[in-house]
Amino acid sequence: MSRAFVFPGQGAQTIGMGKALAEAYPEAKAVFDEVDEALGESLSLLIWDGEQDQLTLTQNAQPALMATSLAAMRALEAEGVSIEAASYVAGHSLGEYSALAAAGALSIADTARLLRIRGEAMQAAVPVGVGAMAALLGLDFEAAKNVAAAASEGEICQAANDNDPGQVVVSGHKGAVERAVELAKEHGAKRAVLLPVSAPFHCALMKPAAEAMADALAQVEMNAPKVPVVANVIAEPVSASDTIRALLVDQVTGSVRWRESVMWMAGNGVDEIWEIGAGKALSGMIRRIDRSIACRAVGTPDDVKAAAESLS
Repeated sequence: MSRAFVFPGQGAQTIGMGKALAEAYPEAKAVFDEVDEALGESLSLLIWDGEQDQLTLTQNAQPALMATSLAAMRALEAEGVSIEAASYVAGHSLGEYSALAAAGALSIADTARLLRIRGEAMQAAVPVGVGAMAALLGLDFEAAKNVAAAASEGEICQAANDNDPGQVVVSGHKGAVERAVELAKEHGAKRAVLLPVSAPFHCALMKPAAEAMADALAQVEMNAPKVPVVANVIAEPVSASDTIRALLVDQVTGSVRWRESVMWMAGNGVDEIWEIGAGKALSGMIRRIDRSIACRAVGTPDDVKAAAESLS
């Protein structure tokens, strides 16, 4: 059986995530301690005992989700499951940074700092109220791209996330995204709804954030990952550090090609995928992409033990 480990993106954050892992595994607690030290603040206190609206702020959610994913990965390692138990790793948007840290390409401290910079830069790139994102349900990627193009009318409107065969997220100027919502309904979408996000991620409006990430990524040490990383923007595996840096910059303004990434893995022998970290959103998407893939969520001590036992 060939498996992949995948790492969730923004939206999966919940107060209390990872706390049971930290209590059960010193290796998991050490991840949260390392992230706190790297950021110079107690992010773990916010994750475990804070307010949801504060955790949901982009600059907090991104390092917090990575910390939870890496804590789960360290717990798996404590149970004898190394990253090499996966043939590939991948992550949804910020989850790609978690995947790279799990695969040893980046240190946890550098990843935490990069994600704090990424979150702050993405939030600062567009004034609040100027941009928007919307989920188009029941349209495939090509249809959603056509809707976005028709809705742009001189503004930015892009297909930002190709999540699964019936869910595409568009991003851009608020007026253009609102037009896309109406057009999508006319083109047969089952639903089209504006999303409660603070900025229009993964579109050309994020260009200032991409420039900030190019500067930040140029200053960190990056190793070749221990297993290939299936990159969001090309939906294929990469292992050269210079290529990874360039694709992480492209990812800020480019589409998250999640459906194609999962299809690539399935087409190259992956028949089991473990979702490492908070929630089960990716597992739901994966089942809608290819029902033949077995999915397992690994986010609690019980999940970790069950996952390790499945390999023994």
